Amino acid sequence: MEVKPVVLTGKHVRLESMTEDHIDALAEIGVGQPFWHFMLYGDMNSVDDMRNWVLDILSRAEKGTDLPFVAVHLESGRLAGATRYLNIMPKDRGLEIGGTWYGSEFQRTVVNTECKYLLLKHAFETLGCIRVQLKTDLRNERSQKAIERIGAVREGVLRNHMILPDGHYRHSVFYSILDTEWPDVKKRLDEMMER
Repeated sequence: MEVKPVVLTGKHVRLESMTEDHIDALAEIGVGQPFWHFMLYGDMNSVDDMRNWVLDILSRAEKGTDLPFVAVHLESGRLAGATRYLNIMPKDRGLEIGGTWYGSEFQRTVVNTECKYLLLKHAFETLGCIRVQLKTDLRNERSQKAIERIGAVREGVLRNHMILPDGHYRHSVFYSILDTEWPDVKKRLDEMMER
């Protein structure tokens, strides 16, 4: 399993490799958003905070553990948000989809559904993954519902899994999709995008 930069294009969104050139556009849609409270990086209150986040994510990509993307909304040409493959495990043919966030105007739209579709399709049909996992903060019920809506199986909660920058002990809810489940999940995502 060789995970390398790729452009994934759907009907509504294009996923392309994140670069430093995206910092200002990501800051424009991401600074001050409340969802950062649930994430591992702390609040994003300035362009500098976003720059530090992007540089951190890109350093992970250089180590081969992550592959970050920005999501471009095709109709408007605007950056909609960011997502990535992380915890890439070539030997075990698995990875995680996470670090996902969108600007407020793109939340609860087809953007997230199609991004998940493109990432899962590439993971299972091109990379040959046998398992894709997703996780979220136990407090983030909105994210849990979104993950469950696409058909991922809730595996359990890791208690006191991480300490967030504000000192909060985060309990993480883990989900997965197996290669044998992908055909049904794919069908569900297709139907969701057609609505």
